[in-house]
Amino acid sequence: MEQRWWMILMITVCLFVGSSGRGLKIKHKVDSPVYNHTLTTILVEYASAVYISDLTDLFAWTCSRCDGLTKGFEVIELIVDVQNCLQAFVGVADDLDAIVIAFRGTQETSIQNWIADLFWKQLDFDYPGCTDGKVHHGFFNAYNNTIMRSGILDGVSRAKGAYGDLKIMVTGHSMGGAMAAFCGLDLALIYGSKNVQVTTFGMPRIGNAAFASYYSQIVPNTFRVTHGHDLVPHLPPYYHHFPQKTYHHFPTEVWLYDIGLEFLIYPVEKICDGSGEDPECSRSVSGNSISDHLTYFGVELGCDTPSKCSIVMTPNLASYGDVDDNGNFALYREPKLRDQ
Repeated sequence: MEQRWWMILMITVCLFVGSSGRGLKIKHKVDSPVYNHTLTTILVEYASAVYISDLTDLFAWTCSRCDGLTKGFEVIELIVDVQNCLQAFVGVADDLDAIVIAFRGTQETSIQNWIADLFWKQLDFDYPGCTDGKVHHGFFNAYNNTIMRSGILDGVSRAKGAYGDLKIMVTGHSMGGAMAAFCGLDLALIYGSKNVQVTTFGMPRIGNAAFASYYSQIVPNTFRVTHGHDLVPHLPPYYHHFPQKTYHHFPTEVWLYDIGLEFLIYPVEKICDGSGEDPECSRSVSGNSISDHLTYFGVELGCDTPSKCSIVMTPNLASYGDVDDNGNFALYREPKLRDQ
């Protein structure tokens, strides 16, 4: 019995990367991005904080989720599209020496309804500049044809104007991950591929194989983190009999899951192949868990209020921005100087 457990332990240590990020180094191609466990556990906290509905606390970075690994973050722009129930922020993380952008996921009262809708999302929009590349217009429009894009670009411009040529890290969970991907692609085309990194959590598929190939060339430094039996990364469905016509994930997936027997459980972070649809990663299990979708690295990812599109803000916060005819707004401030 003792020998059995020793063999299990040795196999686990040798083949996988655990939650500590330690283990055998994984070989990468020269141009392949290198996964960073520590950075990912920081970014997941930003992906969690953007769900906060109290905009006063979020803008000041004093909210209940605005601590821990993200302490000291400076919000430069907070964008809220009330009409489409979207929210994002742009700011500077001094410890990362980077601009961080985070998008909120769906805030539906019932996430089951949103997930059910994902089954029926069709590829119906030709992505500009990508031959044969198709995406779903709803995911595309959420970033490109709302107040989101202009607000994000304004915030990035302000940050770079004050702090210089900082690298850009984009993150988001669920629907927020879909917007983060389109944002990262947009910023990579503007500022260059080497300056942009995208890390998403539990995001759905957003385009076909041609788009996935195009995306991976423009934003190679991308990681899609999936968790256990999380349902959302399995949607919209992938039909392997029609690889060119169906939705297709882009790489690189990092699959979080547990391995072990009886009382010995080991958390694993498996870096998947470059196909985007590695059959040995999350596709190897049934995607049937909403609870796995709402927690990554032990961090809660979801709304802090059950009400759809609920926001709270003090009256004086309105002085930091303008409201358009649809009630959408972007709050912004001039970046602080680092030597102050």
